Amino acid sequence: MADVRPSPQHAAAPTISADGASGNGILRTLFRSELGGHEQVVLCQDRASGLKAVIALHSTALGPGLGGTRFHPYAGHEQPEEAALLDALNLARGMSYKNAMAGLAHGGGKAVIIGDPDKVKTEELLLAYGRFVASLGGRYVTACDVGTYVQDMDVIARECPWTTGRSPEQGGAGDSSVLTAFGVFQGMRASAQHLWGSPTLSGRTVGVAGVGKVGRILVDHLLQDGARVLVTDVRPDAVERVRAEHPEVEAVADTAALVRAEGLDVYAPCALGGALDDATVPVLTAKAVCGAANNQLAHPGVEKDLSGRGVLYAPDYVVNAGGVIQVADELLGFDFDRAKAKAAKIFDTTLSIFERAATDGVPPAAAADRIAESLMAAGPSGGEV
Repeated sequence: MADVRPSPQHAAAPTISADGASGNGILRTLFRSELGGHEQVVLCQDRASGLKAVIALHSTALGPGLGGTRFHPYAGHEQPEEAALLDALNLARGMSYKNAMAGLAHGGGKAVIIGDPDKVKTEELLLAYGRFVASLGGRYVTACDVGTYVQDMDVIARECPWTTGRSPEQGGAGDSSVLTAFGVFQGMRASAQHLWGSPTLSGRTVGVAGVGKVGRILVDHLLQDGARVLVTDVRPDAVERVRAEHPEVEAVADTAALVRAEGLDVYAPCALGGALDDATVPVLTAKAVCGAANNQLAHPGVEKDLSGRGVLYAPDYVVNAGGVIQVADELLGFDFDRAKAKAAKIFDTTLSIFERAATDGVPPAAAADRIAESLMAAGPSGGEV
């Protein structure tokens, strides 16, 4: 286990690239770049179980870092370990902003377990990981993310009391995808209110890229609201499952086809990050982007490109905060109605960001960052959004 502890600072939202902001690597980024400023980075290895993991704490200004554990192989990268570290750093920073905007008494943290969960995930590995999280003494509270599930949190919790997203049978809140999707839907309703004067997607065409845990539930909300829904996913079985439940949903070959779909009103990226890049933004037909994926902006400047094309962007870390609201409530003794009521406030928060963006003359992403940074600077007494 190795720690990297630069002085805490609140970095802006852009992601860290593989070469760092100054071209001198990850350590320079952590210690010297404005994109760094993480309080602590923990490298975890357990030879017996094969565990290799990264835990990143970006800020504890508002309370213990809270964020999920991602289990992913990073197989398409020349250096999987470095890619995992960068992912953890970017995700942890996003959680600082997300938790601040959600009005939670938590800072930002995130963890990544390196490997294919279908091949290497074992009880022994999860228990070893739980011991590493527990060694932080409550500075980091973990939960589910891509590749980890409620049953995994139940195992981790056997070694670590700072574990949320557990099953109801173990005193937990269960699958956080439910309120994640609900929150994204509230952000989408706010986008519709801002663009078209009514908080509904009825009669609108929405394209959902990624219909896994969250995207599938989001489709349910959209259909109930009267939207026409197009979907795509790299896993054909995920699309087939949605269409079996809702034959009226239209399948699209891939994301490239979805973003170019004629008549698209809203694009909802609900898979992995980087969905909004230099290839996608110029061809995007939607008038708004609002989805569940983290770190949707592939690099700094994309938010300006979206605004330049007249595309309204609902900042991802604001609209997808329903899940973290749910798991944070678990620490209080989970009450679904209380958590859902808090997640419903994402509608008002998203509208306030659009208003701040118009007032300041900046893209919504920049407006959200400014609000989040002011909340973190104010500390725990700053109150809710």
